[in-house]
Amino acid sequence: MKNFIILTMFLFALASCKQGGGPGNVQLSTDQDKTVYTIGNMFGSRVKSLELNEHELTILYQGLYDAALGKPEQVEVAKYHAQVQTFFRDRMSKVTDQEKEKGTKFIEVFLKEPDTKKTESGLAYKILQEGAGANPKATDEVEVHYRGTLIDGTEFDSSLNKNKISFPLNRVIKGWTEGLQLIKAGGKIKLVIPSDLAYGDHGAPPKIPGGATLVFEVELFQIKAGQGEKMPELPKKIAPRPTVKTEVKAEATPAPEKK
Repeated sequence: MKNFIILTMFLFALASCKQGGGPGNVQLSTDQDKTVYTIGNMFGSRVKSLELNEHELTILYQGLYDAALGKPEQVEVAKYHAQVQTFFRDRMSKVTDQEKEKGTKFIEVFLKEPDTKKTESGLAYKILQEGAGANPKATDEVEVHYRGTLIDGTEFDSSLNKNKISFPLNRVIKGWTEGLQLIKAGGKIKLVIPSDLAYGDHGAPPKIPGGATLVFEVELFQIKAGQGEKMPELPKKIAPRPTVKTEVKAEATPAPEKK
């Protein structure tokens, strides 16, 4: 895993930097050029959370350049292998702490809005439409539409303009399991979910950083009693899709497993 992360950084640097500076004036003339650029873009999104600055990217590129062309190492590379893990741990911890702080402030502001509430677990919410009938239980299967964003409004997943999705309510992140039990069929709710009820310190790269607070608007269409009791344990996901009414297009955003 460590080698893959390092390779990811190297490929990102190769795709986006030139020796001695930032992005070069690259001409993307052929489909192969565009394919290679896409690979670099995908890898780059996975290390975005490290918040490497221009100077660090330039150094990173130099290390790749020297190794790829067989040039002499400018430092005793083997000596610094152990420090790579420390670098990743410290940088990710810093980013996670920043995300948690921003999330806490966001929830404080959200709770000043009319009709907003917070549960004992820390889940903040606003019921937009109550619905009718019984509330779902954690063991029920629910059919919903949803849209998920980061606190800056960046959308990371949505079922809107696609198909409704169905899933057992006890097979998703904690914020969903708790939040959807607050409304009835036909209801709609806005959930502001702190990281400890979502993806924790690890996040769900590349779209969701560690420590991120998530915002969802969820509309509940149907409840099927007791479906969750009949299914084996599944990985908890943000946008669970164990059961979909009709085929979902391949371009739908994947929901990474919680670790």
